[in-house]
Amino acid sequence: MDKIAITIILLVVALFCMNMIRGLSNTKLETPEYKLLKKSGSFEVREYAPMVIARTLVDADFKEATSTGFRRVANYIFGGNSKRIEIAMTAPVISNSPIDVKDSYEIAFVMPKSHKIEILPEPDNSNVQVLERNLGQVAVISFGGWATKSRVERYHNKLEEWVVKENYNLKGNFMVAQYNSPWILPPFRHNEIMVQID
Repeated sequence: MDKIAITIILLVVALFCMNMIRGLSNTKLETPEYKLLKKSGSFEVREYAPMVIARTLVDADFKEATSTGFRRVANYIFGGNSKRIEIAMTAPVISNSPIDVKDSYEIAFVMPKSHKIEILPEPDNSNVQVLERNLGQVAVISFGGWATKSRVERYHNKLEEWVVKENYNLKGNFMVAQYNSPWILPPFRHNEIMVQID
């Protein structure tokens, strides 16, 4: 083999290994607390503990809204706040499902459990708010790859069909939960569609 082919193979292997490492490092991020109530294939029913979120609303299409919203809220946790403190990154980043959006998308980060709402600093950006959120009982479907608008819509519909088939009642809008940083390759990505139920 010539040197160019060997170099290309080594670059591909290196890229693959870096994504595996980055994918594994995402599993170390804090995630919201919940109790698993039911599991059926890629579907789950969970009971979430109350949480604090930092969120923003963005008027744009799904791709642009998630990107803009991510940057706004990331700025808050990376020191763009009244105390100039950094707040640990958590997973997932949560947004609305495109099927449910009429005006604007909500993009939210869950704050670490150690940060109570009373002690969290005020955001520098007036488009970012810190609030308490209680999801309660939630139905979830997991999927890999990129969370594109078309894939999100497909899994949204699958989850909706499953919820109806299982005789749960839908409460509120569907959410998209993305657990990985943008540079993680599709085979290592983890996403969920979630909806409150009773």
